[in-house]
Amino acid sequence: MSDKRQRARVQGSWAKQLPKHAAPAAGVPNNQQPKSANQAPGSWGFGSQRTSDTFEFHQPTKPIRAVPPEKVIEQTGDYEISHAPSGVSRLMLRHGFLPLEEADWMFSNLLAELPWSQKTNTRQGKAYEEPRLTCWYGELPYTYARSSMAANTQWHPLLLTLREAVEQVSRCSFNSLLCNLYRDGHDSIGWHSDDEASLGAKPTIASLSLGDTRVFSLRKQPPPEENGDYTYVERIRVPLNHGTLLLMEGATQDDWQHQVAKEYHDRGPRINLTFRNIYAEPEGHRPGSKLRFTVKQP
Repeated sequence: MSDKRQRARVQGSWAKQLPKHAAPAAGVPNNQQPKSANQAPGSWGFGSQRTSDTFEFHQPTKPIRAVPPEKVIEQTGDYEISHAPSGVSRLMLRHGFLPLEEADWMFSNLLAELPWSQKTNTRQGKAYEEPRLTCWYGELPYTYARSSMAANTQWHPLLLTLREAVEQVSRCSFNSLLCNLYRDGHDSIGWHSDDEASLGAKPTIASLSLGDTRVFSLRKQPPPEENGDYTYVERIRVPLNHGTLLLMEGATQDDWQHQVAKEYHDRGPRINLTFRNIYAEPEGHRPGSKLRFTVKQP
């Protein structure tokens, strides 16, 4: 008999089924011993088990909610994005606010000539470097998120030209400017509202973009019963490309937050010029404190 056939016979002898109720053969592993006739399938050898013959459906205690789809605003126009007791929140989007050649020239000059610096801020008691570069222009200092920027009245001539052009389109006047430089896709700014008391009630913020395209995102403030949960709030995304002007007006800073998130693919530098009005801090408010709308109870 060949070795191959002999090995097959030996293996087959182990595969023979033992007679019922017979004692297990010596040396046979436990996991190869036959199951008891009374043992339920899938009981893993823990004795007789019975499974429930019926399934009772219980209605969820909380209603099932769908997450609203994110809206996208890409076309030039005026948009009312929400109505609330605080007022109407509005966006005005103007693509091509600056012609391409003019926008290119403005971008290269401002990138090279503005006094960009990286600020240190504080979050939960820990210092961190802001993931972008900034500079400030205005007769008054500006404080946000426990970080202060000193007054600076030495406006760059190009910024004065741009402020005048923005004021003509927006029909608003502005006395201050916060400049942001996003060096690449890793630079960002987190969720926030421009609702410091020094900005006044219902501030208008004019945002001019130069350089690479970045996504400007907005999310609605949740109602009090959500306890700060943003899962089911409305969301809007606005791609801002070279030479685009965006205005946030009305109750937008009361009812919405905005951000420019990190992006994990190649992005070139982008300059964001945010024109605004700054006032002396209201009495009783520390610098950088928030001015929030509250519904008056009857």
